[in-house]
Amino acid sequence: MLPAPLPSEWAWHRPPELRVRFWLRVAEGNPVLNDVPIAETIDIAASTVPLLERARGLVESLDRWLPVEAIWLTLSDPESHVYATVGSTGLERSVLDYLDRPTVAREIQLAELNQDRPPVAVTELPVPIEDRPTWAECLIPAGFRDGLAVPLVEPGGPYLGMLGLLCSSTEPPSGVQRDSVGRLAPLIARAVSPLRSLIATARLVRGATAGAVLLRDGSTYPLPGLEHHPSLVDSLVLDMARRTLLAGEVYRSFMWPSQDGPGFADHARITVLAATDVPAFVLGTVLLAPEAGGHGLTPREMQVLGLIVDGHSNQQIASRLSVAPRTVAAHVEHILHKLEVPTRTLAAVQAEREGCYVPPGPRVRR
Repeated sequence: MLPAPLPSEWAWHRPPELRVRFWLRVAEGNPVLNDVPIAETIDIAASTVPLLERARGLVESLDRWLPVEAIWLTLSDPESHVYATVGSTGLERSVLDYLDRPTVAREIQLAELNQDRPPVAVTELPVPIEDRPTWAECLIPAGFRDGLAVPLVEPGGPYLGMLGLLCSSTEPPSGVQRDSVGRLAPLIARAVSPLRSLIATARLVRGATAGAVLLRDGSTYPLPGLEHHPSLVDSLVLDMARRTLLAGEVYRSFMWPSQDGPGFADHARITVLAATDVPAFVLGTVLLAPEAGGHGLTPREMQVLGLIVDGHSNQQIASRLSVAPRTVAAHVEHILHKLEVPTRTLAAVQAEREGCYVPPGPRVRR
């Protein structure tokens, strides 16, 4: 009897005790899954402790369960072209230093182990183990003869890295254990995902209901645990968020016309946060909160304020919006009154500080 496939996201967003109960029901009566540390893996993956601490817990759990001599848990870093070790057991420092090389990452890529696929025994790959430099020069001399390579891909997210299970014999874990590791792989990927490490930071943004993660290579992925929202696939929003983070800014907040409301009349708050304590290929997050809090400014006033923040004069704003200069002057007067500041410079400073403006870009209803 083969293990049941991973269930839907339903179990993932429940409280810890319900998640564990759910997975134990999945394992109940299944001889393959009964001995798998499902509940422990779920708790580790759902934890918000630092990534390295989660990785260490995973390795310890797998080490108690699998009949292997060494475990190598890694994250792929596209920026430095290496596989960075986040957890290991049974490996000497010299071996870990060897594995931390771009040539090793290249071998993994050539073996097509950098894509979503079931676990594969190293001796099953087309090139003999003795002809693989990493094995011939490092792992075989260290006493290893075979192993399982388990690509790690978070469901709905990017390829993250690899789990290597190394054996001193020529017999890797059994087919049953291999199937079980394959079923656990998405949970293991969740546990070491830098995307998940951003959740705790996202919780600092009051009222955030949707979020996305921006990677340095230009790709975007949903932030685990938050909803999808059309505004977070808007190229203008993502472009501003990306430019903010690439410029080294750690925080930015502004208004944006909501695509949920009629005619772009309503606004949501967009918050951009730089990533911390995660690999460099993760730039940060962009979050959306429906509660805007814009000091009672109208959509047009928020747009005018955004152009003031951007350094435009009244004449330039009038030209940009195709309105008369006196109309812009009236908007500016109303903005100063509502923000309770005497000058447009102070209005710009307050708008930047409180994020109560719409950056140049979208059209709004007058």
